[in-house]
Parts: sequence; C-alpha cells; structure tokens
Amino acid sequence: MESLLIYLLTGAVAGLLAGLFGIGGGMVMVPALAFVLPGQGVPPEVTLQVAVATSLAVISATSVSSMLSHQKHGAVVWPVFRWMALGLVAGSVGGAFVADQLASRTLALIVGCGALAVAAQMFFDLKPKAAAPLPGAAGLSAAGGIIGLLSALVGIGGGSLTVPFLSWRSVDIRKAVGTSAACGVPIAWAGALGFILSGWDRSDLPSPHLGYVSLHGFMGLAVASVLLAPLGARLAHRLPPRQLKRGFALLLTGVGLKMLIG
Repeated sequence: MESLLIYLLTGAVAGLLAGLFGIGGGMVMVPALAFVLPGQGVPPEVTLQVAVATSLAVISATSVSSMLSHQKHGAVVWPVFRWMALGLVAGSVGGAFVADQLASRTLALIVGCGALAVAAQMFFDLKPKAAAPLPGAAGLSAAGGIIGLLSALVGIGGGSLTVPFLSWRSVDIRKAVGTSAACGVPIAWAGALGFILSGWDRSDLPSPHLGYVSLHGFMGLAVASVLLAPLGARLAHRLPPRQLKRGFALLLTGVGLKMLIG
C-alpha cells in the first residue's frame, strides 16, 4: 500500500510537471523509484536501470497526453519535430543499451548530475538568447540524437534539453515547450523499448516486468500522470510559473545531492 501511494503521488506530480514545463517528470520518478524498488525485490546492482526504464515507460504515456494538450494551443512545430524525431529515436535506443552496461552507482551519479543541472537551469531561469536560425534536417537529427542519448541515460523526456536548444535556435518559448512535449514521445517510446530489449533476458527481477520495466511501477505512476498532464499544459498557458519553478529547483537540488551522496 505504501509503495502504491508513492507511485500515485509521484505520478501526479510528474504529470503536472510534464504539461507545465515540457518535462516528462523523470527527475521526480527516477529517485522515487530508486527508493521504492529495493523493497520490491529489485537487485541493488540494477535498481537505477529499472528506475530509469520504468520512468521512460511512464513518460511514454504522459508525453502523448501533454503533446495533444499543447497541440490544441497550436504550440507544436511539426516540421522541426519530424526531423528531430529521427535522431531522438536512435539516441534513446542507444542510451538504453549504454545504461545496461553501466554500474547502478555510475548511473545514479549521472542522474544526480542531471538533476543538479536541471535545478540550476530552472532556479536561475537560464534561457539561451536566440543566436541562430534553425539548422537543416541533418542538424536537427544530430541534435535529436544527442538529446535522446542523454535523456535515456537519465530517464527524462528531454524537455530540459530540447527547450533550451529550440530557444537558442530562435523558436518562440511557448512553441519550444510544445514541441519539446512532442519530442518526449519518441524519446520515451524508443528509450523504453531499448530498456525492454536490453533487459529481456534478466531472470532476477520481480514479476511482472518487461525487460527492465517494472509493470507495477508503470501502472501506479502512469494513471496519475496521464490525469494531471492536461492540467499542467493548461496552467502553462495561463500562469507565470517562476515561483513554482524555483520551488521545484530546490527540490531537485536535494534529489540530486542525495543521488550523488548515495
């Protein structure tokens, strides 16, 4: 019961953040899962792999809901998405197989550093100035590959990377957030598939599971996440999120330090 409540509460927060900031909520889900999963019988040497994989599986659901909500506001730049998606898929699948080869502690350090980086970005409201036009198809695909790889390693939907990239490339911030939400779909689906395939032959994980994806964790988190993502997207178009972002940044700082310290 305690684990179920943690899954539901974490999923609710993750879904809200997915819609509000174009972030898939992985920075909330991965640490929470890392805390809960050992009590569910997940071996410590693959705890972070299961946490990241399950986070990406949940984001595969929340990102669709968030994308559709942003599309209603006309905030998704589909030509940009199409070319980035090619790289996002390749990078995300590759990232899953890289994570499969890493020690759980190493992956925890990567997640912790990622959390601190996102926290600094959100707290100080760091936004790159528009410095260049959008690159061509090859440039967008290459950027997608890098974003997909890093996102799959950390278990996020890529919003903390995609939004700054698109803003730097002169895309309006609301359209950058909306397009980022759409980009979370190929990141999450491809990344989750990569973790399913790379962990397919593991027999030491508690059932039910698909590769590294915990199905109990997925179901508990996904239900609440899908319900809250549309609300977050509506708030993104109505409320100034500055104070909320700073509060979340402080939470992420604590999470990042905890992951680094162990």
